[in-house]
Amino acid sequence: MHGNVAEWCNDVYAKGYYRGSSPTNPRGPAEGEKRVLRGGAWSESAKASRSARRVGENPGFHDACFPLDAIGFRCVRKAPPKDTDSQPTPVPAPKATTTQASAKTGFVYDQIYLRHDTGKGHPERPQRLTAITERLGKSGLMPKLVAIRPRPAAKKWLATVHSPKYVARIEKACLQGDRYVDSRDTPVSKDSFNAALHAAGGTLAAIDAVMAGKVRNAFCVVRPPGHHALKDKAMGFCLFNNVAVAARYIQQKHALARVLIVDWDVHHGNGTQAMFYADPTVFYFGVHRYPFYPGTGAADERGKGKGLGTTLNVPLRAGGGDREFARALEDKLVPAARKFKPDFVLISAGFDAHQKDPLGGMKVTTEGYARLTRIVKGIAREHCRGRLVSVLEGGYSLEGLAAGCEAHVRVLMK
Repeated sequence: MHGNVAEWCNDVYAKGYYRGSSPTNPRGPAEGEKRVLRGGAWSESAKASRSARRVGENPGFHDACFPLDAIGFRCVRKAPPKDTDSQPTPVPAPKATTTQASAKTGFVYDQIYLRHDTGKGHPERPQRLTAITERLGKSGLMPKLVAIRPRPAAKKWLATVHSPKYVARIEKACLQGDRYVDSRDTPVSKDSFNAALHAAGGTLAAIDAVMAGKVRNAFCVVRPPGHHALKDKAMGFCLFNNVAVAARYIQQKHALARVLIVDWDVHHGNGTQAMFYADPTVFYFGVHRYPFYPGTGAADERGKGKGLGTTLNVPLRAGGGDREFARALEDKLVPAARKFKPDFVLISAGFDAHQKDPLGGMKVTTEGYARLTRIVKGIAREHCRGRLVSVLEGGYSLEGLAAGCEAHVRVLMK
């Protein structure tokens, strides 16, 4: 075999690596700091193997090599001609369905989420999810998504961020028919504990699918939401902190060191922030209305101890819209992410800053959510090969929520 294993697996090399390497094995730019993807049968010579490269970004489906077992590897893009700015032309792909899954976006949903009964008139209601799925169906996007079946999260994963006593207390409250846990803004029903297990577990299943290369990224349409849930307290419609459990799962199950959480819900994710406030391995970024529920999320909340600097809040006044939210991400998040260099990106995707939301008091448009998605997706491409899982949080206008989610999914799918 020509070249080493890392060369065939899209690895990253030091700045001077290609200067001392053969010009044909592998073929690489003289300046280094680029990715060179090579393909062909294992028996082919270096000259016969195709080469592809991507300038300034991590490889994705359109420019990556995929293992085809007995055949070897193939590349789907050739390098552009020297000294031109032309776009790479596609290389015909072999007929292998296993390579195509990594181009797709995963979708987590199950009717178990509808059985979390919050009562008549509550804004966090089952119709939120049916509005999303109906919109994606009517738009023709649903058949293009890869269905990911949720599973109940094992209690050991919940215990990475919640106390075991708290998990047991939530289970008991639901099974014995309590109507509320900890506060009257967090109603429960008999099936709420099972729904919450599947909300956290569905997020973990999405992470597994991304890590296995079955999908490129994923959107988890789950409930109850999670970003307000504390270590031992339910609040703000939330029982278990889905993204916090996901962050620990990424680190402990998949051995990735640094996780970035981007929270653009109109309400500050106080639970998520609290869980990682002193942890330098998880970066929490929140852009939200302030002052507002739950009262946290000021700009001077930056972490503590070893975690000082890995919490970044951008509080916005009521009435903020596309420009304010996008500037927060472009001016604050993007440079912070370049410094942090995440291995995986999670989104707490709330759509309650939408201009039609009855609770948020903000003016983000549907296109505004598409723009936010493009920014965060770009961060994932730049730093962690596109690894991204988005998890639904708030959003209480059925029309605004469904439209925002459609825009979000369309960008994830590109």
